[in-house]
Amino acid sequence: MPPMVRGLGPGGLLVVDAVAAVVVVVWTVLRAPAVDVPAVVVAAALGVPLAARRPRPTAVLVTVLLVGAVAIVVGIGNESVLAAVALALHPVVTTSPRSGVVGAVAALACVVTSGIAVATVPGLPLVPPPAGTESFATFPVPTLLFSAVIVTGSWAVAAAVRTRRRHHAELAESRTARAVAEERLRIARDIHDVVGHNLSLIAMKAAVANHVAATRPDEREAALRGIEQVSRSALADVRTVLGGLRDPATTPAGTAGLDRLVDDARSAGVHVTAEQADLTGIPAAVRISAYRIVQEALTNVRRHCHPPRCHLVTTVEPDGLVVCVVDEGTTATAPDPAGHGLLGLRERVALHGGALHAGPAPDGGFEIRATLPFRHDD
Repeated sequence: MPPMVRGLGPGGLLVVDAVAAVVVVVWTVLRAPAVDVPAVVVAAALGVPLAARRPRPTAVLVTVLLVGAVAIVVGIGNESVLAAVALALHPVVTTSPRSGVVGAVAALACVVTSGIAVATVPGLPLVPPPAGTESFATFPVPTLLFSAVIVTGSWAVAAAVRTRRRHHAELAESRTARAVAEERLRIARDIHDVVGHNLSLIAMKAAVANHVAATRPDEREAALRGIEQVSRSALADVRTVLGGLRDPATTPAGTAGLDRLVDDARSAGVHVTAEQADLTGIPAAVRISAYRIVQEALTNVRRHCHPPRCHLVTTVEPDGLVVCVVDEGTTATAPDPAGHGLLGLRERVALHGGALHAGPAPDGGFEIRATLPFRHDD
């Protein structure tokens, strides 16, 4: 698939196929011995189905082969028949290896059989071609060989495209698995650091409390209070780590942290409008999660949206915090939903028991929307 076509979405590909269908219809009519009603009907029956070749590949190929055989026997549009067969065969081959082989054999058999019939049966084609025109009737062997090359070449190109797609899919899957594994490993290391350090302190203080329990009650109570404080600190750290977002260098503070992100984005040329809720009382792990989500979303806007414009909304709901960043629909290249940044966000949001949507917004543009559940007594 050419690079300019490869980047098109479903709507763009539909337009390309519609243009191809029109070209085949016009080509068939212009190459017909006479521009009359039968020629137009055959041309339409041959070309119009190509507009649906991607959503209905098998049905379109069968239709094109049947109409193509009729067109060859009648003597209308030999070259355009081959073009239509090649176009119809391509999506069948890229969809399934087995269907591709069956389709290629059927296409080759249909074209060759029709061509041999025209070359050997008296009275065919029904409409004699103009003098000097290359066709199955006038130059049977070269035309048959050319037809075989076109059909076989179409199958080979489509098979190469299918192999390339499979290879890219395997690479993407491998990158996704590696990114998820790296994220989980980082979280596991953080948990090890937090739990290992705090459990060591708890064990030490518990040993002190046990040693002085009977003789020095004041030191015992101090040790027990220390155990309580370390336990609470460890619990808070573990909750933060399970959000996947503990940053040993800095802990962004609620709305102020988001304000800094917005200011930094604006200084980098991003036009940001913000509607922020008061995050006072929101658990630290959730606040840090919100910070990282907004950070990743603004980074995506800066990289992919031209001009970079977006709207940030944070909402505190009874069951959690909702963070939403939407660009204004002028995205040049949408962020890859399987990209490492978004994969990291998905892992982190999932560890909160939340949900993340990264894709087209209802009113246009690209949206990153995260729901981070929490209990108000956390």
